[in-house]
Amino acid sequence: MNKDIRNISKERMHELWRAISMLETPEECESFFVDLCTVAELDEMAKRLEVAKCIDAGMSYGDAAEKTGASTATISRVKRSLYYGNGGYRTALDRLSGKEDKGDE
Repeated sequence: MNKDIRNISKERMHELWRAISMLETPEECESFFVDLCTVAELDEMAKRLEVAKCIDAGMSYGDAAEKTGASTATISRVKRSLYYGNGGYRTALDRLSGKEDKGDE
């Protein structure tokens, strides 16, 4: 059964978001996520961020799949989230590249 985030306890999710937002350094994030997630979960999240970077750079599905090892289904899902999601990928990509808002270019 595929869980939708809307079906997860709001209090539990709020506490998770709070905990993550309080981490201050990449090292603290690493420690927390290594404790929290499996190696496979961490690899999948890192892969999805890499896919988002590839798609944002205009890379084709085939090239993104070859570079990241992600399936075309994962690439499609990331692309949909990047362009039509909640803005999380956009915020992360802009901050990683030193931009705050692509609209300011």
